[in-house]
Amino acid sequence: MASRTHNDITAMNELLDDPTVREMVSHTARMLNNRQPEITRAMADLLAHHIERLDDDPEIVAMLDASVEGNVKTIFHVLANHIPIDRLEPTTAAVEYARRLAQRGIPASSLARAYHMGQEDLMSVVFAEVQRLEQPDDLKLKVLQYMSRVIYQYIDWISLYVAHEYDVERKLWISTRGSIHSSMIHKVLAAVHVDTTAFEVETGYRLGAHHVGAVVWTSPATVVSDELVILDGFVRSLGSFYQCPSPPLFTAVDATTAWAWFPRTNRQGPMETNFVEALKHADERCHIAIGTKGVGLSGFRRSHEQALYAQRIALFAKNRTTALSFADAGVGVVSLLLADLDATREWVLETLGPLSASTEKAEQLRGTLHSYLRADGNFTAAAAELNLHRNSVKYRVNKALELRGRPIGVDRTDISVALHACRLLYKPLFVDLVPPGPKTGGV
Repeated sequence: MASRTHNDITAMNELLDDPTVREMVSHTARMLNNRQPEITRAMADLLAHHIERLDDDPEIVAMLDASVEGNVKTIFHVLANHIPIDRLEPTTAAVEYARRLAQRGIPASSLARAYHMGQEDLMSVVFAEVQRLEQPDDLKLKVLQYMSRVIYQYIDWISLYVAHEYDVERKLWISTRGSIHSSMIHKVLAAVHVDTTAFEVETGYRLGAHHVGAVVWTSPATVVSDELVILDGFVRSLGSFYQCPSPPLFTAVDATTAWAWFPRTNRQGPMETNFVEALKHADERCHIAIGTKGVGLSGFRRSHEQALYAQRIALFAKNRTTALSFADAGVGVVSLLLADLDATREWVLETLGPLSASTEKAEQLRGTLHSYLRADGNFTAAAAELNLHRNSVKYRVNKALELRGRPIGVDRTDISVALHACRLLYKPLFVDLVPPGPKTGGV
C-alpha cells in the first residue's frame, strides 16, 4: 500500500513537472468551476434519486446539496491550484451531513455509496471537459490522468474522514437518546407488536387514548447546542396550554428534530384551532407540524403520518410559517402533490397559466380568486372575508381569470387545488419557471 502511494505521488510529480500539463489542469478546473452550480445540482439529484433514504425529507436533501457543493468546490480549488490533499480540512457541510445521517439511523453504506457514485459522476464531467481542450491527445491523456488521481485521492480521504465521524456520532447518539424509549416508539409506528402495558410503563404514555401527532424542529439558521432541550420545553409548554390530561410523548429524531404526541380527551377539540394564541409565547426558533386527532394505535400512527406530510410542506416552503396542521385547507392534497414535484409544477402551470407567476400582483389575484371559490362564487361573502368592497373583489376575480386566459369551467376543483399549491408552496415551486403566455403564431 505504501509503495502504491509513493508511486502515485512520484507519477503526479512527474506530470506536474510539465508546465503545459499544469496549465491545462488549472484551466480545466477553472472551466469546471464556472459550471459548479449546474454540476452540483445534477450530482445531488442523482444521489438523492438513486440511493435509498437520501431523499427522506427536504431537510436531508438540503444538507445533501450543501455537502455535494462543498466537496465539488474543494476538488475544483485543489485542481486549479495544485494543493496537496494532506493540507486539506473537510468542509463543515460534509461532516454535518454524515453526522445527521448517523442521528437518523440511515446506513453508513448509503454515505459510502454516495461518495463513490459522486466520484463516477464527476469523472464523466471531467472527461467531457478535457475532451473539449484543443490540445494533442497525448496531452489530454496526461491531464486526465492527473485529474483522475487527484479526485480519487480526495474521495478516498474524505470518505474515510466522514465514515469516522459517522461512527462516532452513531455511537454517541445511541447512548444518549434513550434507545429503549425510542425503539418502542419506532416499533409502534412500524406496526410491530409491542406490549402496550410495557410501553406505557416505559414511556408514561397511554396508547389507547386520543392523540395528536406532531413534528417539531428548529430553524436551520439558529442551530445551537441545546436544540433538543428547547424543543422538549416547547412541546411541554404546548401540552400545558392545550390542557393535555398527561404529559406529551417526546422522542428525538436528530439534533434539531423531534416527534411528539399530545394526549387528548374525547371531549377536547382539535389543537389547530388555537395555534396563534398557543404560539404567542413560544420560542421563535421552534416550528411545529401536527396531524388530526386520532384514537388508539391506528390514530397514533395516522396522526404522526399526517404531521410528517404537513412538515414536508413547511420545509419546502422555507419555514414561512411557525405552525402548520394537516387539517388546514389544502394541506392534505398538496402534501401528496409533493411526491412528484416536476409533474406538480407542470400541472399548476397548465391549470393557472400566467396566473401562477411568482409576482406580488399574481399572488394578490390568486388570493382573491381563492376566497371567491371558497365562497361558492358569492362576491359579497368573499368581500366580507377579504375586507374589501364587493366591486373590488369582482374586478380582481375578472383580472385573475383574464390573466389565466380562460373562465372557470368544469375544472373548478382543479383551479382550487392549484391555488392551494401556490399558497402553501409559495415561490419555491415556481422560482425557476416562466409561466406560459398566450399562444401566438409560429411553428
